[in-house]
Amino acid sequence: MAGRLPEVDARPEWTPAYIGLGSNLDDPPRQIEAALRGLAGLPDSLLIGASRRYRSSPVGLEAQPDFINAAAALLTRRSAEELHHDLRTLENRLGKVPPAVRFGPRRIDLDLLAYGAQSIALPDLVVPHPRLHERAFVLYPLSDLAPALWIPGRGRVAALRAAVAGDAPSPL
Repeated sequence: MAGRLPEVDARPEWTPAYIGLGSNLDDPPRQIEAALRGLAGLPDSLLIGASRRYRSSPVGLEAQPDFINAAAALLTRRSAEELHHDLRTLENRLGKVPPAVRFGPRRIDLDLLAYGAQSIALPDLVVPHPRLHERAFVLYPLSDLAPALWIPGRGRVAALRAAVAGDAPSPL
């Protein structure tokens, strides 16, 4: 009898992905917790960490409630496009309604901040998130999880956070 070939795992490798979470409607802390539970249930993905929660002032449209923000770390076998679709589906399941105005209030917002070391530019998906480096409400939670994370074209999260320290959100 000829030797058996070893079984090969044909699934893609695990890729680290970082998700930004935000809410300022309908009990934001509860919305963040529901989103984290949803992230933990995504297919072919493992939720491996979540940041502290932060309170931040709105950006753009200022006449709205403060936001609660957090970040989550996943390991995933999903492509960036599949993960992005999963995030949109989860937002819809959690009752997200697109805000009436850009940067307006929202029940939940899930953004794919970084996907491995990849840079992706598609019509519906840009990774790393194009304004990540400017936003303290993203960088503080992300720094809780991965201060040494390299953001392609921008630098390390800790250095980016230091550059926006004047806009620091309040930890909860």
